[in-house]
Amino acid sequence: MLASALGSPLLRIFDGLIVDNANSIIYQPRFPRLKAWSNYDNYVGIGTWTNIGLNNTNYNDQGAFDAANNHFVAPVDGTYFFGATLMYKVNASTTARMRGRLVLNGTTEIRGSLGEITATHISHATAIWLQTMVPLTEGDTVELQGYFRVADGYFAADHTSFWGCEVG
Repeated sequence: MLASALGSPLLRIFDGLIVDNANSIIYQPRFPRLKAWSNYDNYVGIGTWTNIGLNNTNYNDQGAFDAANNHFVAPVDGTYFFGATLMYKVNASTTARMRGRLVLNGTTEIRGSLGEITATHISHATAIWLQTMVPLTEGDTVELQGYFRVADGYFAADHTSFWGCEVG
């Protein structure tokens, strides 16, 4: 049924797809997507991959981000696009060298998601940006991890985030 016949410029199909007739933009309100971030500094010691705590969301459509366990849970089989920002905050020394990665089901590094900064770090200025695509099966999890070598440090509050969405 055409929504314009009811006085609305939108066409609705199963509430999963909305087409704006004025500009042909398609909205998918039930599409799995998330953006999570931390409002506190995440301390990470030297030499251990550590899950990054993310306690706030800007988006969490379908409730796919599990804040209690700090990971995304795939609600359906599909291909997903993920990214993250890890912002450095000094603890005692700027000789720290930070790394970041995305991990599948708590153990497997997702190919293409590993990054490291090897230059001298500047507190609240040095950052890693990660992004990759990965096929997931319903129930698979993806989480953000950080690592420091040489010296410990923090992943800064308000600038450390994890985001993603299903793309097909």
